[in-house]
Amino acid sequence: MNRSKCSRCGLVNSDSDKICRRCSATLSAEASVAEAPAVEKEQKRGLGQRLLWIVGTTLLLLFAWYLSMLLTSEELDLDRRQTVAHAIAILADKGFSKQAFLLNHLVKYRDTDNWWNRYVGHHDAYAATNFPFELVTLYPEFFDVAVDDTERAAILLHESYHLSGSGEAAALEGVWHNKQQLGWTAAKYGQTKVWSNTREQTVTLAPALFQCGADGHSDCLP
Repeated sequence: MNRSKCSRCGLVNSDSDKICRRCSATLSAEASVAEAPAVEKEQKRGLGQRLLWIVGTTLLLLFAWYLSMLLTSEELDLDRRQTVAHAIAILADKGFSKQAFLLNHLVKYRDTDNWWNRYVGHHDAYAATNFPFELVTLYPEFFDVAVDDTERAAILLHESYHLSGSGEAAALEGVWHNKQQLGWTAAKYGQTKVWSNTREQTVTLAPALFQCGADGHSDCLP
């Protein structure tokens, strides 16, 4: 709705008025004051405030979730932290600098499951990653079943894909593509439990990597 402002006394009259109600001066069309833009501006401000409230609430809930996972799990002791550091150093030395940086500086390592991991469960895992919170839980098998730090590096390389948001199939395929560069090869590790488990899962979730050779079922990335 438009209103007319009197040029003589400044009173704002209704649009239907032809003369000012206060001083009886003639109202001109040029003196109209548009109120709609002010209303539109107010509506935009209200929308922006609601969006800020939604974003703020979401961030607060995410932080509370993250904190709850930290409080319901235990951190690694010094010896285990050093073992992890050695495995990450191997990744860096083999050319996986991006993954090594992520694993070294942006991850919180845990020794026991948080409440969410306990709720969803896991099957014979060496590690578990909570994305996007960058939490990695390392299970006893990571330290006791893996035969050396290179094999542990392969496990951490797998988890680095999850830290970037990739699913299980992409993580398995990524490790299998890079196993030669890492030095985690069938010639040296083909008989280990970690190798056997990883190969079995990769065959299931990334079968295209095992359609080579005369039989059509051999590893395409020896």
